Amino acid sequence: MMKTGFKRAVIKIGSNVLAGKDGMLDTSVMSGIVDQTVRLRKAGIEVILVSSGAVASGKSIVRCDRKLDSVSARQLYSSVGQARLINMYYELFERHGIVCGQVLTTKESLSTRDHYLNQQNCMNVMLENGVIPIINENDTISVTELMFTDNDELSGMVASMMDAGSLIILSNVDGIYNGHPSDPGASVIREIRRGDDVSGFIGTEKSSFGRGGMLTKYRIASKVADEGIEVVIANGRKAGILPGILLGETDVCCTRFLPAAKPISHVKKWIAHSDGFAKGCIHVNDGALQALTGDKASSLLPVGVTAVDGDFEKGDIVRIMAPDGTVVGVGKISSDSVRARESIGLKGRRPLIHYDYLYID
Repeated sequence: MMKTGFKRAVIKIGSNVLAGKDGMLDTSVMSGIVDQTVRLRKAGIEVILVSSGAVASGKSIVRCDRKLDSVSARQLYSSVGQARLINMYYELFERHGIVCGQVLTTKESLSTRDHYLNQQNCMNVMLENGVIPIINENDTISVTELMFTDNDELSGMVASMMDAGSLIILSNVDGIYNGHPSDPGASVIREIRRGDDVSGFIGTEKSSFGRGGMLTKYRIASKVADEGIEVVIANGRKAGILPGILLGETDVCCTRFLPAAKPISHVKKWIAHSDGFAKGCIHVNDGALQALTGDKASSLLPVGVTAVDGDFEKGDIVRIMAPDGTVVGVGKISSDSVRARESIGLKGRRPLIHYDYLYID
């Protein structure tokens, strides 16, 4: 059972939760999730829903006479499916006297701090006025290179943005297994602590209707837990799953990621989810790498930099690259790329990235 000392939870609902095998929206499952969300509200927990299902919903309505490319198909199905999806949510919540509101976003719209804070304010205003935000990526205008990996990634960013105490990722399985879920000897891993690596147990299969899979869920869950937010992967098609997890009404079979003891700052949370917005790369030597990854907070100084890739401006997000070429973190750069290159290897210079604006994986 989870502790319930927090007052806000983000619940991500996957396409395979909402859609049956025929691709049609399962209204009984949707109704059950809404009923459970209302129970959480009555218990004093603010709820933000991140709901997939628009594309799957559209596919069950629209029949194309010709083959479409993947982008056009997603735009078509989501444009029809999103309208149907939000209307169903609205009608279901209205039965309980609760208003819900639609928030469509794109990865690009969260790429700057100002846009990020504007979206944060939008959802705070909704919650303050008793409106449940229902968030989805705007697939009608998103293109491949600017899309979230899937709504798991979006839900992780929303949980960080909204300072949630818990992120619940609902799938159509009970959690992460220590083997293939179809293996009779496999069982659900109930707790994952910081530093545990169970990725070897996870297959690379994608979901039937969504873009993601369990490996993506694991990576996002690990990242968000490292930021100090409790994360649970559970079966959204099981009755009473949300009160069981968040209110402790029953002992739920699920995978729980224990949060880091010390949450990171709001700015660092934004930076942690900004890797996809990076405009360049800063390569560091072994000494700088040891300083950045040590127990003591450390800024990135020019003396530890060996190379600068890309063109960027002051305040842009850049990746930090280890000597072996792996990405070890991201940060908000304090100079443009020209001045950063001029300062490579120099002592006595101001930090290129201050530790307040640096996130190390």
